[in-house]
Amino acid sequence: MRFIFLDLDDTILDFHRAERQALSRTLEHFHVDPAPAVLDRYHTLNRQQWELLEEGKLTRPQVLIRRFQLLLDELGVRADPEEVCRRYEEQLARGHFFVPGAQELLEALHTRYDLYLATNGTPEVQNSRIRSAGIARYFRDIFISEQLGAYKPSLAFFQACLKAIPDFDPAEALMVGDSLTSDIRGARNAGLRSCWYNPHDLPPRPDIVPDYTIHALAELPPLLERI
Repeated sequence: MRFIFLDLDDTILDFHRAERQALSRTLEHFHVDPAPAVLDRYHTLNRQQWELLEEGKLTRPQVLIRRFQLLLDELGVRADPEEVCRRYEEQLARGHFFVPGAQELLEALHTRYDLYLATNGTPEVQNSRIRSAGIARYFRDIFISEQLGAYKPSLAFFQACLKAIPDFDPAEALMVGDSLTSDIRGARNAGLRSCWYNPHDLPPRPDIVPDYTIHALAELPPLLERI
């Protein structure tokens, strides 16, 4: 094994925690109480919109605005969803939180494998978080969906990544990520082996089957030695 693709959000950086912090600050700015139920509801709506994007039913610009429009409508709040989205992304770009074991994983792998970061998202937000975390030095290249013009799990996203890697051999590659619908399905679409990072013991899906599953990032180095 030589080429390791790592997802960013909730695989290396704790997006869920960053999301709740950014959303709380954004809602407070618009005089909305960021109660836990409100934050949970946004998380559900947001995930649903991204899944519709993955299925080709929404465009990315629609997702960014629609998730807030739906939340504001449910709360009965009169605010411009585009303005709310801009404020949220400004907050999201500030700072970072590591997933447990992520720093140790990058230190353990970067001298032994060619690491590549493969993430959906906007360059402004993702690059800011990557700089804050100081992790760019671990990767041979960083692939962000908006810069590539395609999004995981599309074949176009992975084809753009693979084309940019010299001497790439799919037989020597592995995609590691927490999302079955994005990372694992995308790897399968591209003919790559996949490893599902499943720290919360989510149930498997018979229609999206990873080649390997780990429940902690510390399990990845010994897995790579075996395959």
